[in-house]
Amino acid sequence: MSYRIGLVGKPSVGKSTFFNAATMNDVPEGAYPFTTIDPTVGEAYVRVDCAAPEFDESCTPNVGVCREGTRYVPVKLVDVAGLVPGAHEGRGLGNQFLTDLNETDVLIHVVDFSGKTDIEGEATEGHDPREDIDFLEEELDEWYLDVLRKGLEKFETRYHGSEAAIERELAEQMSAFGIDKDRMKRVILAEGLELDPETWDDADEASLAREIRKRTKPMVVAANKMDTPEAQANWKEITTDPDYDHLSFVPASAHAEKALKNANESGVVDYTPGDSAFDVVGDVSGEQAAGLDRIGEFVADYDGTGVQGALEAAVFDVLGCIAVFPGTANGSKDEKGVFRDCFLLPEGSTTEDFAFHIHSDIGEGLLHGTDCRSGRQVGTGHELDHRDVIELVSTKQAAP
Repeated sequence: MSYRIGLVGKPSVGKSTFFNAATMNDVPEGAYPFTTIDPTVGEAYVRVDCAAPEFDESCTPNVGVCREGTRYVPVKLVDVAGLVPGAHEGRGLGNQFLTDLNETDVLIHVVDFSGKTDIEGEATEGHDPREDIDFLEEELDEWYLDVLRKGLEKFETRYHGSEAAIERELAEQMSAFGIDKDRMKRVILAEGLELDPETWDDADEASLAREIRKRTKPMVVAANKMDTPEAQANWKEITTDPDYDHLSFVPASAHAEKALKNANESGVVDYTPGDSAFDVVGDVSGEQAAGLDRIGEFVADYDGTGVQGALEAAVFDVLGCIAVFPGTANGSKDEKGVFRDCFLLPEGSTTEDFAFHIHSDIGEGLLHGTDCRSGRQVGTGHELDHRDVIELVSTKQAAP
């Protein structure tokens, strides 16, 4: 299973360019609304330091690639179309947009930090990017609130005056957002509310919906077009605004990333995605050299183009995922290769979770695991760390 990152943003902010830069897929780009109509799914990658060199081995990846000790682990990137004000009321692509969005694990909101596109995606000057950030959160909050209130109505109809658990009814109503009754109860109590909806007012309901949204649909803001002075000025203001402390921001230039990948493919530069530098290795014109110099200054100042950084912030920082390698205790090869796989798991995953993630048969027959670095046996409930190499000892093997 690959994690699914939803790429969202109003029209004309460079979202399709970001998608193309991350996946090198050829989807249409254009400065007009709804360049993308249906969600496009591509394969992007997040970087993990490969474990193979620690065992004096060279890995043979089953999926992704490994470059000079850096493993590129695949994730799904979903270019979701239709974000306009009023989407929760059906405007634009409306409900289809929300449905597509809900099939993702985490969001990257591409925002034009240069302020050169207005709230509708039309060309302008001096637009405040905070309006774009706010309206996406407000659209999602209204969507969650609508669903929450349907659950409250059902609860009132079915259980009026009874001792029924509100968290169970709301969790059932909002199950599509990946929340169960125990987590729902924790959120209600964390908001300082009683487990009695008759004590809640409209503001309490709105606050609860927003908190559920923040916990179940986390978000990274990709501050796009940061290679412009207008964007850099906006960055200083917005990232120091306490109203946005709950969000993660990554400075980005999707245009620069795509230009570097194209130049790398044509042999003009030697560039590894995510790096903060590149080498010019081919013949370039004076104009191309000047353009590459500008990109070089940007990636040096911002530690990369930000496209790779946004993907990794979404997976590792916001979702809190860990990467785990299956291995043998001595790191030896088998006939199929060595360190073929690297799996992304939720934070807090155990040896047993890892076994079931690989295959249900292995999980059902699991006896214990072995930490391949130390040779120490670890129990089925042992919590794994990022970049662990674990051999699974099971009475069953995966079905062919």
